[in-house]
Amino acid sequence: MVWPFSRSDSSKDKRRPVSWADSLNGTDWQHFKDPRNWIPTVLVTTTVLVTLHVYRSYLRRIPGPGYVKPSSFRKRSIFGQVTSVGDGDNFHMFHTPGGRLAGWGWLRNVPTKKVDLKNKTIPIRIAGIDAPEGAHFGKTAQPFATDALAWLSEYLLGSRIRAKIYRRDQYDRIIATVFVRRFLIRKDVGLEMLKKGLATTYEAKTGAEFGGLEVQYKAAEAKAKAQKLGIWGGKPEHFESPRDYKTRMHAEGKIEVL
Repeated sequence: MVWPFSRSDSSKDKRRPVSWADSLNGTDWQHFKDPRNWIPTVLVTTTVLVTLHVYRSYLRRIPGPGYVKPSSFRKRSIFGQVTSVGDGDNFHMFHTPGGRLAGWGWLRNVPTKKVDLKNKTIPIRIAGIDAPEGAHFGKTAQPFATDALAWLSEYLLGSRIRAKIYRRDQYDRIIATVFVRRFLIRKDVGLEMLKKGLATTYEAKTGAEFGGLEVQYKAAEAKAKAQKLGIWGGKPEHFESPRDYKTRMHAEGKIEVL
């Protein structure tokens, strides 16, 4: 009698061990040689891998400076919207990778409230320039500090900018050359400030970043100085550069030299 769910002796007799070689010989390898069977799989796998690479490199939002990969410095730029301006040469941006093509501005909006922007923006220090220092930590502001801040705020606040990034400084800001479009013309923000006499070229002996634009920046500074624009409008003997000002404040124990 054969019990339910049990195999009969005859079924056991039919089972014969098969060698590895026989197993390979029994496989229909012609099936795998046909391009119609393996090309679609290769294409799908390649598409998935390329899509993941593009997303991680260009479409994934960077919420803060700590998320910027060191390998990205000097190799890529980031696109975003300016959400606040802190001083004459630095601001915060909300990274919007892909711009309008990725839906920013019509499918996805940049937050406007401070509470929604907290820990979600990237602080940017404009490379190659030094704007007059504002009044912080009990120290008096330099002449034209409010002018530089007002100009930068009007020029950038709420605008979409592209930042060519170089490195992270000691204050966790990203040093970058910043570009903004005005009437479809791309403008270098640092260069524009120099032209208007609202900043000097960066004078530190170490850590200066110009992105290959130092000659152009110094020429713009010299021209503004010759025309006595902005900070250059007073008597030369009374002029104190932002670098000299910070050095003096540091000697008085009021600020740390940047």
